[in-house]
Amino acid sequence: MSSKQSNSLRIITIIAMMFLYAMIAFVTNLAAPVGKIWEQSFEGNHAQVMGMLGNMMNFLAYLIMGIPAGLMLSKIGYKKTALIAVAVGLLGVLVQWLSGETASFVVYLIGAFIAGFSVCMLNTVVNPLLTLMGGGGKKGNQLNLIGGTINSLSASLTPMLVGALVGASVAGKTIADVNTVLYIAMAVFAIVFIILYFTPIAEPEGAGQDVVYERTPWAFKHFVLGAVAIFLYVGIEVGIPATLISYLKDSLGFGVAGFIAGLYWLLMLVGRFVGSAIGGNVSSKTMVAAVSAAAIVLIVAAMILGDTITIPFIGDWTFAIVNIPIAALLLVLCGLCTSIMWGCIFNLAVEGLGKYTAKASGIFMMMVVGGGIVPLIQSAVAGQFGEMISYIVPLVGIIYILYYALVGSKNVNTDIKID
Repeated sequence: MSSKQSNSLRIITIIAMMFLYAMIAFVTNLAAPVGKIWEQSFEGNHAQVMGMLGNMMNFLAYLIMGIPAGLMLSKIGYKKTALIAVAVGLLGVLVQWLSGETASFVVYLIGAFIAGFSVCMLNTVVNPLLTLMGGGGKKGNQLNLIGGTINSLSASLTPMLVGALVGASVAGKTIADVNTVLYIAMAVFAIVFIILYFTPIAEPEGAGQDVVYERTPWAFKHFVLGAVAIFLYVGIEVGIPATLISYLKDSLGFGVAGFIAGLYWLLMLVGRFVGSAIGGNVSSKTMVAAVSAAAIVLIVAAMILGDTITIPFIGDWTFAIVNIPIAALLLVLCGLCTSIMWGCIFNLAVEGLGKYTAKASGIFMMMVVGGGIVPLIQSAVAGQFGEMISYIVPLVGIIYILYYALVGSKNVNTDIKID
């Protein structure tokens, strides 16, 4: 193969990896709006909980696959891990499609669980693989920043697209009515698999093979508290927009609700841009404390004001103006606050871990399961007491994160050898 052909193939592969960045958000954010379709199959206060079970199954895979996914990288390499992740993703989406054909909620849950395994593996491999293909350094970092932007855009568009396909009401609708998004996902996975399969990818040299671990990351108190913060954070990030759809869909229609929820993810993209710009001058501790305090104010204000005030706002792709509760706008603004929490909490939790940092990263991947458990708890509260009251769940979580930033993030185990 000539150098020109090799370079062209590398560019095509990088583009394919960008699509995988998008698929991570696409598959993950598909669960909440699709769950609202399944929700109508159930009655009573537990209907919202049942609707969030798909999201729960998606994130439960992280608890099982978080550490094994990292081990796969070292055992079988980046390329094979990526191929397996893509193949599993295709299978997961295919099973979800079959659930529509068979009208089986159990089949859907199985598909969501399989897709969760894929997303967990993709989260583990896409970042380092893009860095590798970019040649490392600033170029590799630039590619990952572009990928992160595409990821955020995909997260924003997913609930909007599902909302557009479903229309004003989910009544009488099934998952088959959103087959378009499943076809898109399956096509992307299939094309990327073919591209990766035929692309030669040089594996990085192994490192750290002789490291001896006398302790574990759990020996560091600030890491333990940080792991709890990550667990809660992912649940907060997912739960706020997911419950917002439930809050708005009856009064404004499912299409508008999905569009408004998508704006939350769009503001997360904006927040990440701002965070990247000021991150070099502001500490992680200060940033987490500031956005946590702001999020607390926004959520408390939303819970108090509710729908007592409505404001004109863009409601769909046609830019039609609708009157939305002030609470919805306040909750959407929380996207700016949650946008930078993951990176900052991670930095605080691994500070001073030295050689234990890699193992800590694997544990953090397991803690992503909070994205399934916390929204499920919030849905249970919403079913019993209403959506606005249910925001007490993310509120408590954010108060904890504020505590972690101000107090819990201090490393009190400096006596442990880390090199």
